[in-house]
Amino acid sequence: MTLSEMKERKRELGYSYEQIADWSGVPLSTVQKLFGGVTKSPRYDTLRAIEEVLMDRPATAVREATVQYGRPIEKKQGEYTVADYYAWPEDERIELIDGVIYDMGAPSFAHQDIIIEIAYVLKKYIKENKGNCKVCVAPLDVQLDCDNKTMIQPDIMVICKKDIITKKNLFGAPDMIVEVLSKSTRKKDMGTKLAKYIEANVREYWIVDLEKERVIVYDIENDIQTTIFTFENKVPVGIWGDECVVDFAEIKAYLEE
Repeated sequence: MTLSEMKERKRELGYSYEQIADWSGVPLSTVQKLFGGVTKSPRYDTLRAIEEVLMDRPATAVREATVQYGRPIEKKQGEYTVADYYAWPEDERIELIDGVIYDMGAPSFAHQDIIIEIAYVLKKYIKENKGNCKVCVAPLDVQLDCDNKTMIQPDIMVICKKDIITKKNLFGAPDMIVEVLSKSTRKKDMGTKLAKYIEANVREYWIVDLEKERVIVYDIENDIQTTIFTFENKVPVGIWGDECVVDFAEIKAYLEE
């Protein structure tokens, strides 16, 4: 059976990629790349396994239900695991929080630009003071609760506890997290993630609101003290005793250029 014939047979049967992957034993990402034309020279055993599914299964498949962003699923929200997270299509950026999949969407240019500027200030401070902390930016997987139900990608992370760094991801809570709000993440960043970061003992959490030009700082390690700054202020980094400051007035002027 040629690839074109496989595609036609898949349409005829109404199978989802997940069903084909489950029945054939071929990884979901491989199935999607094959039918999407990304894989130009698939392995023979891969084609053979998928062909057997398409030939042997009855043409009575029922289409899977879909989540709000329109992709087929086999689990209810709240039942997803880290394994599902890693099996998700690579071109769809998602986060997994307590078994719920969140579609993140593509960030704007301004969103990315301000992340780079903030991260630069933090990294520069560490380097000039010969510090031991690390600064990372998304996309980087963080297994926040060290369990099988949550995997997030914060915009900026400061890691001072080196034991949470693995070859694949961060296994545990960063010391400081910065999230830049967007329309698709505003509610999650200000509610769901705030609660998760407090629970996971992240020491400090910043929410940068481009639309309202403000920065909300949660000093979690000191009784969750909350301070709101504007883009005219210099915002101190609490985990470093306020010795490092991020000048948002300077960043704002740069972005306006």
